Amino acid sequence: MAMIKEPVHAWEFVLSEANGTRARENITVMQGQKLEAGTVLGLLSSGAASSAAGGSNVGNGTMGTVTVTSPAQVGAYVLTITAAAANAGTFSVVAPDGSSVGTGTVAVAFAAGGLAFTLADGATDFAVNDTFTITVTKVPGHHVPYNNAASDGSQAAVAVLGAYVDCTDRHTAAAVIAREAEVIGALLGWGTNDSTGITAGKADLVALQIRVR
Repeated sequence: MAMIKEPVHAWEFVLSEANGTRARENITVMQGQKLEAGTVLGLLSSGAASSAAGGSNVGNGTMGTVTVTSPAQVGAYVLTITAAAANAGTFSVVAPDGSSVGTGTVAVAFAAGGLAFTLADGATDFAVNDTFTITVTKVPGHHVPYNNAASDGSQAAVAVLGAYVDCTDRHTAAAVIAREAEVIGALLGWGTNDSTGITAGKADLVALQIRVR
């Protein structure tokens, strides 16, 4: 018979906390995750995205650096050239959920929906239906599992998730222990952190007056 492990119940890890709502905060967990209660969290201070030209593009222009801010979605955005012009042209951008982000012009800075970039013209002009895919993997200002080995802000433990969240399709609001509490160490989720990472994470929590017992 297969063994079934019971997950940590909502707020089960809390041993004690400050009166009222002093210990708790409302946060936003980044899209693309399923996290159990008791997961130790970090806060992203930087975003991440990559871009790729469509394999059948006529134009050979290039995508500049993509800057990601909230409320960008995690996943693949599609940029499509909608009108061609010499050393120019216009395009549309569609988000991972199929919604329209906006329209832009080749060689002119674009900023909408949490994305900012410039699509540069090339020696060969873009043609209608040329495409680029912009893949967003991190959105700053959102919480993710603490990772001591990271360099995107999540290397600092800043909170403990109160209850299970399923953020597969969207950024999701959640409540956390953020300060002035005692928590049960055996019920915390440290993800892939090794013993050194866990020790560092506990120190981060202590600095927030979250004592791991």
